[in-house]
Amino acid sequence: MLAETICSAVSAAGLGIAAITAYRKRFLTAARIAAYSLVPVGLVMTGVVEWVSGIVFKPGVWIGFGLLAVAWLLFMTTRAVERRSGSTRKERKAARAAERGAVAPAASSPSLTSGAGASAPQAKDGGRKKPQQAAAPGDDFSDIEAILKKHGI
Repeated sequence: MLAETICSAVSAAGLGIAAITAYRKRFLTAARIAAYSLVPVGLVMTGVVEWVSGIVFKPGVWIGFGLLAVAWLLFMTTRAVERRSGSTRKERKAARAAERGAVAPAASSPSLTSGAGASAPQAKDGGRKKPQQAAAPGDDFSDIEAILKKHGI
C-alpha cells in the first residue's frame, strides 16, 4: 500500500514538472518527462510493484537467490579449472588414441626406440649389449618441446 502511494506521488510530481517544461515551450522534453512519470503508475496498475515487494520480503525467495548464486559459482569454478588444465573432451580422446598408438601390436610394453633399426644391432652383435651412444642434443628436448607445444607455450 505504501509503495503504491509513493509511486502515485512520484508520477504526480513528474507530470507537474512536465507541465512546467511545456509552459516554457520545450515540448519534446516535456513529453519525455511525462512518459517517464507515467511509468510508476503503470507498474502499480499492472501489479508489478506488488509482485516485487512480495519477492523482497520473503526469506524463501532470498534462499532461492542464494542457491542460484552458489550454483553459478560452482559452474564458473569448474569451467575455470577445465580451461586451466587444458583437458577438454577432444584432448582426452586424442591422448587415449596416442597411448594406444604408442604400443606396437605384438609388444607387451611400449618400445623405447623407433622403427626397424632398433632390433638390427642386437642381431649383428650376437646378443651382447653395447652401451648406447649419447643422443643428439636436439633429441634430448624433443619430448619437452612436445609438451610445451601441447600447452601452447
